[in-house]
Amino acid sequence: MIQTTHNATKLSLPQLPLAITLQDGVSFENYFSGLNLEAAQAVESCLQIKSERFIYLWGGSSVGKTHLLQSACRVVSEQDNPCAYLTLKQANELSPEIFDGLEALSLVCIDDVHAIAGQKQWEIALFHLYNRARANNTLLIVSGDESPGHLLLALPDLSSRLAWGLIFQLHPLSDTDKFSALQLRARRRGFNMPDEVGRFLLSRYPRDTAGLFSILDRLDHASLAAKRRMTIPFVKMVLDQEKKEI
Repeated sequence: MIQTTHNATKLSLPQLPLAITLQDGVSFENYFSGLNLEAAQAVESCLQIKSERFIYLWGGSSVGKTHLLQSACRVVSEQDNPCAYLTLKQANELSPEIFDGLEALSLVCIDDVHAIAGQKQWEIALFHLYNRARANNTLLIVSGDESPGHLLLALPDLSSRLAWGLIFQLHPLSDTDKFSALQLRARRRGFNMPDEVGRFLLSRYPRDTAGLFSILDRLDHASLAAKRRMTIPFVKMVLDQEKKEI
């Protein structure tokens, strides 16, 4: 899937598949960096200083790669500059031609590059995009689950392209950081999450940040709809009801 800003339609780009929207509320302001502060600062800085044109982020799931890529797109889009966010998780539903013309944008963010490892046509297309982006001085931010040298790519030259510029490994948040991240997320949504609710969520539910944030968002909607304070009994009631409806 690909997300482009409205300005991108003014460029000579290929017909794009159905666009997706950026995740609700994703921004640098609500990214809790933990051990990933240097990476977050580098991504945010490259949008302002425009010095480094290539950044590669890698790490396992739920470490914040997508959050940083989409935050970058949000900033550029709000500046009324053309950009695109593309995830390769569903590359089998797309064509490598999706990369054609993207170098004309101000920013291109490509998520989950590991999904095309070993698919030579995709790798060749991305290799050429890197070359065109360099010629056009286009900012390109790419993420994967491994470092460039460990992606099992069929095209060695693509590994060298992915290694252009800055490379950062992103690390999972500690439980203490996850607790702080939940509180930050809650404040950004306009409410205070009681400490006991945060501890309850961390002790009873999956601890990946994406899952925790999704639960928090659903609880916020339920709390507003029911006009109820967010207490442990209310949280248990909402989540137990969700289980019954599955």
